[in-house]
Amino acid sequence: MKKLFKFFLNAIPRPLLIRASYVVRPIMATFLKGDRYEDPIDGKTFKKFLPYGYGTPRENVLSPSTLSLERHRLLWIWLQRETDFFTSHRRVLHFAPEQAFYKRFRESAHLDYTTTDLNSPLADVKADICDLPFGENSYDVIFCNHVLEHIPDDTKAMQELYRVLKPGGMAILQIPQELDRATTFEDDTITDRDERAKIFGQYDHVRVYGRDYFDKLRSVGFKVDEVDYTNTLSQEEVNRFRLAQGEILPVCYK
Repeated sequence: MKKLFKFFLNAIPRPLLIRASYVVRPIMATFLKGDRYEDPIDGKTFKKFLPYGYGTPRENVLSPSTLSLERHRLLWIWLQRETDFFTSHRRVLHFAPEQAFYKRFRESAHLDYTTTDLNSPLADVKADICDLPFGENSYDVIFCNHVLEHIPDDTKAMQELYRVLKPGGMAILQIPQELDRATTFEDDTITDRDERAKIFGQYDHVRVYGRDYFDKLRSVGFKVDEVDYTNTLSQEEVNRFRLAQGEILPVCYK
């Protein structure tokens, strides 16, 4: 069963994985039902979460019900506890919408919700993040999580995100980041898929972000709060929700 889960999560292309998950999720959730760990997105509890990741998978991190990972659950808890996102009207732009959030945001009556991506079957608008078809100052909230590490010209993408965000608006721009690395590393000469996966974390990543990521966002114009939200939670909560201790939320404002 564990090998089957890994096959679905790591071998199937993303569009097919999304479709297949509607069938597989109920089976996984039933198989792992328990009360040790909790997915805060839907409140369901499990005896164990699933493994996930390229190469050597991280154990006990993927929710069987929402397919959320550590970063999704951290963002959900922060939005729920520290913002009015779930109660106030907002015009929202969501890049490469995560399945854990998509249906819940779509069904929220107070959100004017638009999704965009080049390939995702969940995208309302097929668009290049470096050349967006949206007007300036259009959105109150932007979610663009684990996208920029795929984009060769991430500066141009950041500029576009800044352009379409309203003054006073908020953008959550999560990325895979090595916090013990001062400077972002990228090397276009590395083209072998296995080598890229080894160095960058995935074959389709083009860089490894370091601590200078936040300053790059600031250079585009964003005001950036580096939110270490797990530091405000109890160790019991961090473990129960299966969060990554010390993960930073890049909360950006215009």
